[in-house]
Amino acid sequence: MKKEEKKKVKKGKLSAYGRKMARKERRRNTLFLMPSFFGVMVFFILPFLVVITYAFQDNPINKEYVGITNFINIMKNEAFRLAAFNTLKFSFMAVPLAVVLSLLMAILLDQSIPLASNFRTIFLSPMMVPVASIILVFRVLFDYNGAVNEIIKFFGGSNIDWIKSSYAPFVILALFLWKNLGYNMILFLAGLGTIPREMMEVAYLDSSNALKLFFMIKIRYLSPTILFVAIMSLINSFKIFREVYLLSGNYPHGSMYTLQHFMNNMFESLDYQKLSSAAIIMSAVMVVIIGILYILENRFGKDLED
Repeated sequence: MKKEEKKKVKKGKLSAYGRKMARKERRRNTLFLMPSFFGVMVFFILPFLVVITYAFQDNPINKEYVGITNFINIMKNEAFRLAAFNTLKFSFMAVPLAVVLSLLMAILLDQSIPLASNFRTIFLSPMMVPVASIILVFRVLFDYNGAVNEIIKFFGGSNIDWIKSSYAPFVILALFLWKNLGYNMILFLAGLGTIPREMMEVAYLDSSNALKLFFMIKIRYLSPTILFVAIMSLINSFKIFREVYLLSGNYPHGSMYTLQHFMNNMFESLDYQKLSSAAIIMSAVMVVIIGILYILENRFGKDLED
């Protein structure tokens, strides 16, 4: 047998062996993924399919199909409209602030400043504090006779009922930022570490405008991180119910009445139709917002991938 024929046979055997090993690897990976897949199916996908079914029925007993009647009724509900407006308003305030402030903190700590590691620890410390403890701290700070009002009175102002007035969203906003800025900052620090130093050095030699370099280079390289931080902040802003509930209970001031309050109250009254319709609308809105963020990120960072 010639050398070329031997090489072909040997190559064919190796390729067959490689295909066999690849199949074994796929089977092994599938087996490892099966528990997670069944967990997601049982606890997330199937319950959501049940929610979709309830949204198009008159009630769980009769199970009569009513089309989009439940969605029309929920859109006419004043409590739902108030909850949706408050939730969206809070998200539009909280998400940009969470992204911008954490980015500025990351840029500051990315510089060679004294005690940078200590500042990182300080900013991350809220993540280790239980929510109940945080609520107690904010109650002490923003109570009618709390520390914030004492400071205001010291400068000649008057007491403000922070929790039971239109100022309540600002208390929740401060709590949200205090809790999430540290985590977002760490993500941005990791993103800043992926920017090629050679490119930055060349750019600094070509131009002395640091602000221009920030928007032309750093922001573009950070676009995937910005997208991820924005999505996580958006999800967390929709999950602020726990803190609001611990501060003010089932029926807070109107400015703090969120979609989670509405759905929690519907669950207590076993009104599955309103609960299911509200959940689907909330999910659809989040999908649309996240889709818009993905489109913006793809267009903004496209030139870096080319």
